[in-house]
Amino acid sequence: MKKLAFAFIGIFLAACSQQLATDIDRKVESLLSQMTIKEKVGQMSQIDIASFIVLEDPEGPFYGPQAEPVRLSKDSLQKFIIEYGIGSMFNIGNHGYTIEKWDSLMTEIQDYAVNRTRLGIPILYGLDAIKGNSLTIGATVFPQPLAMSCTWDSALVECEGAITAYEMRAVNALLNFGPNLDLGKHQLWSRLPETYGEDVFLAKTLGKYSVWGQEGRKNNIGDSTHITTNIKHFLGYSYPLTGKDRTQAWIPEHTVREYFMPTFAEALKAGAHTVILNSSEINGEPIHASKYWITNVLRGELGFNGVVMSDWRDIEKLNYFHHVADTYKEAVKMAIDAGIDLNMVPYDARFMDLLLELVNEGQISEERINQSVRRILKLKFELGMFDAPKRPIASYPKFGGSEFAQVAMQAARESVVLLKNTDNILPISKKSKILVCGPAAKSMNALNGGWTYSWQGILADKYAQNHNNIYEAIAQKADNVDFAEGCTFDTETNIATVVQKASKADVVILCLGEEPYAETPGFINDLYLPDAQTNLARALAATGKPVVLVLSEGRPRVISKFEEQMQAVVLSFCPGNYGGDAFADVLFGDFNPCGHLTITYPRYPNDLQNYDY
Repeated sequence: MKKLAFAFIGIFLAACSQQLATDIDRKVESLLSQMTIKEKVGQMSQIDIASFIVLEDPEGPFYGPQAEPVRLSKDSLQKFIIEYGIGSMFNIGNHGYTIEKWDSLMTEIQDYAVNRTRLGIPILYGLDAIKGNSLTIGATVFPQPLAMSCTWDSALVECEGAITAYEMRAVNALLNFGPNLDLGKHQLWSRLPETYGEDVFLAKTLGKYSVWGQEGRKNNIGDSTHITTNIKHFLGYSYPLTGKDRTQAWIPEHTVREYFMPTFAEALKAGAHTVILNSSEINGEPIHASKYWITNVLRGELGFNGVVMSDWRDIEKLNYFHHVADTYKEAVKMAIDAGIDLNMVPYDARFMDLLLELVNEGQISEERINQSVRRILKLKFELGMFDAPKRPIASYPKFGGSEFAQVAMQAARESVVLLKNTDNILPISKKSKILVCGPAAKSMNALNGGWTYSWQGILADKYAQNHNNIYEAIAQKADNVDFAEGCTFDTETNIATVVQKASKADVVILCLGEEPYAETPGFINDLYLPDAQTNLARALAATGKPVVLVLSEGRPRVISKFEEQMQAVVLSFCPGNYGGDAFADVLFGDFNPCGHLTITYPRYPNDLQNYDY
């Protein structure tokens, strides 16, 4: 009898789910039938908030508090939302906002969309929340995904996803440009920190759990604590031949399918609702113009029926960068024919004007436009946006609170990898005379990396002042701690002073690594750490004092010029706001390091290999 009861309940729930889907489809068709071509084209357009922002001092600094207060241009709101009827917005402008500022901005945006347009279709807002809602001041900031992968903890990744979704909902941004499911196979690549490492099985497993955390195990994205993921970047983006972002990849198709496709296939099985495309090319073919990869493979073979997005300005780039289209108009036709639904424009109305021309000229059918708009409208209905275009701050009392902080702290601890411990120098006695030095010692920027409070992550030192950097965390635990910098990330400052202080210490904790970066600004030509950091390490080794090397970096910077002279090495690939505490816990034995590498750490710059076994 119990089995029959459970079977009945299962059938009932399935019927309810089917009924909900049917109701949404009816609503979509009803709304679609009322829309003009111009309104449909607007729904296929995503505009950067930078096109709306007015700064009090336009000549002032681009980053920082002096760029406030931000307000939205009435002319831009009128143009893009009322006149063109755009469906989506994204990004943060110069830097992140507080939850209160987001509340103000979203109130105004949705007021224009819902109350002042003919059909009242809400705006879908997207953010890069790849490590928690880290572009929002006061939100819970997690380690970079590469650091998260070193935990090998799928439950923790799912929990991070759930917290990210909750704190995204709190600011009414329901589209997360993540998780990044590119396989991290090129150690030089500036987006390596955003990946889950080089192993296919681990990356696809963690990607699945991230989707589940953000969308819910049943993908009930209409729930007030869930959002839609935007898995990226389909396909082969992470293995450029040069190691430079947005440059060509030359990968045999069987390799693409064996290594680079499974992460996406697994996330789609987990229910991911949207996909963003590779900004570059595979084997000479731009993905944004590829009907084969978008329609035949993604939609056909993998069965994806959700929203396919372009990345930043990438349809336009078919003309001026890839040179496969003679004009922007031709590029628009190629991309829409290939199967793209939503274009990250990002700044102007040309895409909408050109797409409207193409439809009016009969070069693109209205039914093709309807296909994309159906998917976009369905996503908005599934997110519950028509019922609640914006939710109040009071609905999210856990935002940035201690409960979420404990999870981020645990993630930071588990991300730390013990790479070397000669003669069990670790853990360090808290009674030791300790010298802390190096450019990463007092840098919250280095602990966090890119996509933290700003695109390049250069504002963490300001906005994360209430968290401990490495030096502060060590000084809180030990009795006798001194500090001297020695060098910045690329320039020597006072190495002689560091050496003199080291002579009086029992142990030296040398904190090296990278300044934050994301995408193109993160290009490097040499995987070795800069000479200034190498010279500091060698000078300290020459003192004969034991040196513990602490690395906070986004990718494995080569340390073979001095590593043999270090007594211990601990690493995390940017562990986030709680990274200083996590490192200190490991160094003093308050937490037993359990992280494992998920990318091959090269000994030499020209010996870049992966463990593909």
